[in-house]
Amino acid sequence: MAGKYYVVWEGAKPGIYDSWPACQAQVNGRKDAKYKSYASKKEAETAYRDGWKKHWGQGGGKGSSSSGSAGKAGAPPLTPDQAEREIDFDSVSVDVGTRGNPGPVEYRGVDTRTGDVLFAVGPIRKGTNNLGEFLAIVHALAYLKHQGSAKTIYSDSRTALKWVKQKEVVTTLPRDESTRDIWELVDRALSWLNVNTYPNKVLKWETERWGEVKADYGRKG
Repeated sequence: MAGKYYVVWEGAKPGIYDSWPACQAQVNGRKDAKYKSYASKKEAETAYRDGWKKHWGQGGGKGSSSSGSAGKAGAPPLTPDQAEREIDFDSVSVDVGTRGNPGPVEYRGVDTRTGDVLFAVGPIRKGTNNLGEFLAIVHALAYLKHQGSAKTIYSDSRTALKWVKQKEVVTTLPRDESTRDIWELVDRALSWLNVNTYPNKVLKWETERWGEVKADYGRKG
């Protein structure tokens, strides 16, 4: 299961780390620390060679900001202490990956602190970004209920969060043979919401403040 890789340009020991705790140990308490997370080791190695001036504090692209980096270009970087105060790392983060909208859809849930994949579904042959986000949240709720866990769930989709709260989806995606698979999953998710209760908080991941959600696929649209 692939997690994220953390580049530390300036810290106790600069280098590339494969877990947030290992990265945090190098930057915690250092005001001049410069570090960022990437979805692959290759991207991390390239960024490390390039140096922090080219990459640190820049949002977007394939290399998403770490929980201690700037969420968008120009935004002030979070210190590790700020990240720990603002983000509930003992949680599950979800996101969707699409190829076209509508198009093939996949989604996953990860451990917010480590990036370890907890569940993944897809590709589903045809759906929308919002429906995938909705399914990811409900899947996380069912997954945590099965474990007896009250952990928080993070999603970066306001639309999906609204649908979960209202137990209703509002979409123009037609019901036909090409969309049968995703509609079956959506109908099942709605049924689950209508017969189950849960103690979990379902919260908005603040992308502009925190960077990309940990479950991010590194692609949009």
